[in-house]
Amino acid sequence: MLSKVSVVLNDRLAMFEFGVVCEVFGLDRTADGLPGFDFRVCGAEPGKPLNSSSPGISVTPQYGLEELLDSDLVAIPAFPFSAGMALDQSIVDAVRDAAQRGATVLTVCSGAFLAGEAGLLDNRKCTTHWRYVDQLAQRFPLATVDPDVLYVDEGNLITSAGTAAGIDACLHLVRRELGSTVANAVARRMVVPPQRDGGQRQFIERPVVDCSSDSLSETLNWMGEQLELPHTVESLAARTAMSTRTFARRFAAETGTTPVKWLTGQRILLAKQLLEDTDMDLETLANRCGFGSGALLRHHFQRLVGIAPAEYRRRFGARAS
Repeated sequence: MLSKVSVVLNDRLAMFEFGVVCEVFGLDRTADGLPGFDFRVCGAEPGKPLNSSSPGISVTPQYGLEELLDSDLVAIPAFPFSAGMALDQSIVDAVRDAAQRGATVLTVCSGAFLAGEAGLLDNRKCTTHWRYVDQLAQRFPLATVDPDVLYVDEGNLITSAGTAAGIDACLHLVRRELGSTVANAVARRMVVPPQRDGGQRQFIERPVVDCSSDSLSETLNWMGEQLELPHTVESLAARTAMSTRTFARRFAAETGTTPVKWLTGQRILLAKQLLEDTDMDLETLANRCGFGSGALLRHHFQRLVGIAPAEYRRRFGARAS
């Protein structure tokens, strides 16, 4: 059960990554019917201000490192780790002791280096920001560092990449421990996607962009509302009064992908929602999402999400919790 959450701070902490942990676990949402956390901000010297990476801003931990020992979760935000930067050994020891006592340790961005100093990365899979993966692998050669993923869940150790990937890791942990409904409600309050799969790449060569074309915006909205229909490039081009060649070119220019790939992605998003929120059988669900058959749904779902639909429902369905 996830009840007590302690975030341990180092000097020159990164404010965004610290804010992510505070936003997910530190805010009181009990008035919305969500569980509350006993949230503690900890440092080696409680009451002593710590410099942040943002000029003119400092943070003062209210609690000492002893709070980590009975915490369910110890969160480590980013800080500018380098080979020449000495870590407070008391912090390293406290994180190691908390992990040995059963706490889950979650790191955001370069916070993984502190987990490594505590010996928590040895013979484990992990990740960090793509700029630091080589340094992490060199410093901790027993770790298996994945340079591409958003986060890695190793049970009592969760490591995440830079910045927004910390949100994904935190929400993943909430979903894992408290269920899909709670995680979705927290995400809704934060106005962020409720789940990005951890295996999603950190860096993509050509990101999907917002569509600025009025004619294509209308078509995209219509496609999103009619995912069960057997759309083709020809039928979509006719709807926008374009030739198929012009439509395909304009679509790629505006969205960064092809009509077929865009449709498949939207159908998978709908399938994930229905798997989470309903008991709909797979064939009915596949037809509702526009795949036509359960076999085709399973093929695309496995390829894009990384697990089978049945396994996804088992992990994240409303009744899974």
